[in-house]
Parts: sequence; structure tokens; C-alpha cells
Amino acid sequence: MTPPINFFLNYVTFDTQSNESSDTMPSTKGQMVFAGEIVKQLQEIGMQDVTLDSNGYVMATLPANIDSENIPTIGFIAHLDTSPDMSGRDVKPRIVDYEGGYIVLNEELQVVLSPEMFPEMNDYIGQQLIVTDGTTLLGADNKAGIAAIVAAMKYLIEHDELKHGIVRIAFTPDEEIGRGANKFDVEKFGCKWAYTIDGGTKGELEYENFNAASARIIIKGRNIHPGYAKDKMQNAIQSAIYFHNSLPENERPEKTEKYEGFYHLVSFEGKVEEATLSYIIRDHDRKLFEDKKLLMIKIAQEMKEKMNANITVDIKDQYYNMREKVEPHKEIIDIAFEAMEKCGVKPILKPIRGGTDGARLSFMGLPCPNIFTGGMNFHGRHEYLPVNSLEKSKETILNIIELTYSKYYQE
Repeated sequence: MTPPINFFLNYVTFDTQSNESSDTMPSTKGQMVFAGEIVKQLQEIGMQDVTLDSNGYVMATLPANIDSENIPTIGFIAHLDTSPDMSGRDVKPRIVDYEGGYIVLNEELQVVLSPEMFPEMNDYIGQQLIVTDGTTLLGADNKAGIAAIVAAMKYLIEHDELKHGIVRIAFTPDEEIGRGANKFDVEKFGCKWAYTIDGGTKGELEYENFNAASARIIIKGRNIHPGYAKDKMQNAIQSAIYFHNSLPENERPEKTEKYEGFYHLVSFEGKVEEATLSYIIRDHDRKLFEDKKLLMIKIAQEMKEKMNANITVDIKDQYYNMREKVEPHKEIIDIAFEAMEKCGVKPILKPIRGGTDGARLSFMGLPCPNIFTGGMNFHGRHEYLPVNSLEKSKETILNIIELTYSKYYQE
């Protein structure tokens, strides 16, 4: 039996950061290299119908080992890429027997993982944690998900006495830059429903996520010699500041939590002649989401009328809250809930303050809630992964498969 940690420690050696500025799919060569390695591994453990297409999507089948006519085909999905927010090259994972207190990740750079900064570390005293060396992210988002899925498939292949229907798995590229579902072939995948294995804390079970949009505001100015600028200059930077300050101050990421939405200014570039603001807009409530977009348009219109501003607003929807697609199929959540309890994990039902491939896939006809991997502090040098949480993620997958068989199998 191969524990998921063995797979994970191998997977993080592959550099698979995605790149938003790339127009290829996958956006980086490293993802395709990693996908090729996964294909070989799936073939070696005995998976069937293993495919890798030109866009970097890996799919494979675990055939049923019993008459599966009445058992729905279900799937498990994870993503190949890691976040572009921090380097994923030359990751050097280390296993720590955590007894409390701080962990020195990098003495030279004075990088420390501390419960003062991350209080949830106290929940893992007495456990093994996989940490970084303080110079890269770890890659648990989402190589932990891949490891849990592959380990579960290998376990079922080695234990044929455990009865199950057809199980499909898929690994997608470019999830971190919002493209993971762009070319996902739902019909080819052929599942009644699926789960993304892409959550954080042990026990997380999520079927609600933000409605999401991006906004790009471009303001044209007029540059005049400052000594002679009165009533002539139009400073695009000042106009951009005015636009940003017109948005609700308390609706920013650093001031919101739970179901509260926000406007997040992710970049600002400006000179007197031209300024550009880039935002992401998020809200769980569809009406409040639409209201946020309308407010941006309203502010721009008022600036045109009162300040003679040359301003354009380009808003593009990215994905929507999967709840409306998953909730009508409550059995999917019930099975996952029971699967966690069966392996001693307390389910934590919570909204995702972000997005997932599952959100878009749910709107493409594949209901797809999200399940934990156990990883913590994603996208940065302080990322860590409790070994026990990863093992429980694998056990949850196995229990979902067994419970689906038990619920639907008919003699």
C-alpha cells in the first residue's frame, strides 16, 4: 500500500506554475511534463482508458468490479498547476514532527512558521507536517489533491474485494488562472456527478462559492506643463484615485469574511496621460454581485458627467455560485458528509471565498462540490500540509465510492 504522502513528495518536484500572460493551454510547459508523468503512473497502477489531450487534460477510468448498471459513474478532479503568486521551482519539502511552537523554515532568510501568525498550527501538535524551505510555495494546492486521488485508485486496484461502480478521474491545467474548465469535455468524462479535491482544512466540504467577475477601468488624461495647468490638465492618476475611493471602503478583502463580498484592486498603473485599474469583484449573493458591477458603471458615468472624465469600464463575468446547480442534488453532499464521518472527520460546511473548477463544471452540467486536501496557507512560502489530513482526504474518497455503491447497488 502506497500512502498519498509518497506520491505528493514526488509531485512537488515538478514545476507547474501557471502563467496568466500566456495564450497557450496549458499556459506553461511544466504542466504538460507533469501530466505526462501522471499518465505513466496511472498506467502502471492499472487504471484504464488513460488519456492526455493536447490541452493538458488527463482522464482515466477505474472500471467497475461488479454489475454497475444501477450505480452512477462518479468522478474526482484535481488540478495540475500551482499558483503564479510564488515560485514552484525546486521545491524542497521537509517533514517535521510538530510539537508546538515555531518552525524555522529558512534560518538565513529568517522565515518562520509561527502559531502567533497562524494560530491553527496549534490544532496539529503531535502530528507530522510537510513544510517548505521558505523560498517557494509547497504545492499542496493542488498536488495534494492529485496524490489523494491516485493513492485511492491504487488502493482500490490492489483491493478488488472492495466493490465499486465505474470511477472516473481527471486532472486539469491552469485552474489557478481561471481556465481549468475552459476545454473540459464533460461528455467525455461521462459522470453523473464529481468532486474536486481542492479544499484546505481537514473536513472542509464546500458547495457554495463566489460569483466572480473582473473589471478593467481605463482613464485617459490630458498632460499640460504643471506651471500652466490650471483648468487645462486632466490628471488620470487623480481620477483613478477618485474612482477607487468612491467604492465602499468596507467592501475590500481585508475587511470582509464569510458570505461578505468585495471589490479587490489587484493592480494600478498610472501616469497623467492614462491610468488603468484592474479589479476582481466577488459576492456569494447573485443580486449583490450584480449590484457591485452596476455601482462601478454608475461611478464612471457620474465622473463623465461631473468631471468630464474620459473613462471606460470593461467588466467580464468569470464564474457563478455553484450552489444553485448542486443543491438540487443534495444526495451528493449527503454522501460526502457521511464519508467524512465514517473516517472520523468532522465535516465543515462552509462557503468557498474563492473559486474552483467545480463551480464552472457545475454550470456545464456536472454537479461538482469541493472536498478538503488538508493543505494550509496556500500560495506562499508558509504553506504546509499535515500528513494525517492528506491521508483522511484519501479515505474520504474511498468512502464516497463505497457509499455510492452501497446506496445504488441492486441485486
